[in-house]
Amino acid sequence: MTPVDDGEAPLTRDELAQLCGGRVAYLKPMRSEEVNRLFREAPAMRPGLSLFAPLAADGSPIALTQSRDAAFANARENELEMASLH
Repeated sequence: MTPVDDGEAPLTRDELAQLCGGRVAYLKPMRSEEVNRLFREAPAMRPGLSLFAPLAADGSPIALTQSRDAAFANARENELEMASLH
């Protein structure tokens, strides 16, 4: 299936950040080897760990956890609505 081009420009990073008043986030599963791409100041980690990062709608990292449940709890604590991505 080919994406439809409706002629409208994609949302900017600022527009994505403001979706639903800036209260939308999504969960990104990741490996420990990928952490430093999003969390530049994170300490070195043992390779092969499965981690979860709630990200703002614009892709900005919010937190890093070792469990999906902890990531969702962090989002709830920060009054964020988790969006489902497919």
